[in-house]
Amino acid sequence: MSNDALANFATELDGHLTEEGMKLSATIMDNDGAHVIQVEIEDREEFPIFISLDSEQLLCTCYLWHDSEVNNERRCDMLDAMTTLNLPMPLSSFGKVGDQYLIFGAMSAKPTLEDLIHEICVLSDNSLNAIETLQDYLN
Repeated sequence: MSNDALANFATELDGHLTEEGMKLSATIMDNDGAHVIQVEIEDREEFPIFISLDSEQLLCTCYLWHDSEVNNERRCDMLDAMTTLNLPMPLSSFGKVGDQYLIFGAMSAKPTLEDLIHEICVLSDNSLNAIETLQDYLN
């Protein structure tokens, strides 16, 4: 069922024009048997949003940088800054999977299309803001 729901979301998102005038493109990807939507926002293609769905939540993720890109001397300061930024950052949180830092947002497993588009746009904005804010901690 979740693969069907993802396919429906991908179809609805692909080609959608946001209120800000940015065009979305969405494709279904197979990630070890689990389907994931990759959403690219026009002029922000280097930071796609990945959407996965299970029975309890829809998870939107944007990968930021790898561990190897972090300035080792500033790592603790970066982690402190990320923790501090987690609270005031709307609808998003920082995380790490393997050696890659990311920003993510979770929502109901059955969002409206409007809510999903809002989450995608906010997560994309937050990702760009995080990169700008935290760039001094990277090599």
